[in-house]
Amino acid sequence: MARAALSPDAVVDLALRIVDEEGPDALTLSAVAARAGVATPSLYKHVRNLAELRALVSVRVMGELTEIASEAALGRSGDEALRALMDGWRSYAARHSHRYSAMIQAPRPETADVGDRLVGIMLAALRAYGLEGSAAIHAVRCLRAAMHGFAVLEAAGAFRLAEDLDESHALLARMVIAGLRTAREH
Repeated sequence: MARAALSPDAVVDLALRIVDEEGPDALTLSAVAARAGVATPSLYKHVRNLAELRALVSVRVMGELTEIASEAALGRSGDEALRALMDGWRSYAARHSHRYSAMIQAPRPETADVGDRLVGIMLAALRAYGLEGSAAIHAVRCLRAAMHGFAVLEAAGAFRLAEDLDESHALLARMVIAGLRTAREH
């Protein structure tokens, strides 16, 4: 890649290729510089440091996940929207397991906007359950924990028993939906 072709977006593109091919631990500024065919200091014109690059990678990955979540829930409501959201989340994490694991989970200023959009999609999917205020926030946290937990465990190969994972995921969706119905009552 020619030095003139570098930009923050191009640096993130290169970083994502490294993450996709070698995993998140392989992401270093020197690895990105090597891919770009430049010296590491040349990257500092585009990103301040590795922490900023990891945050920019997270913004991109979270944006992709937000797009998937939005498409999954679009035109659906209630149980159907929630199942589609959960299926889309799982599918993205399975197809892009290294990207998914590279995503910073704790809120950061760089991820605030895209994180708010993703939470907004989850809140919209939960609207049919009549949850408002703090009850809706608690429900989003539980939903995220269920989706993230399943995705991380599946990507790690942690489900070793013979039962079908699709059936387990469908059961998780039914359990979440049943829980949301009772949450409204409390």
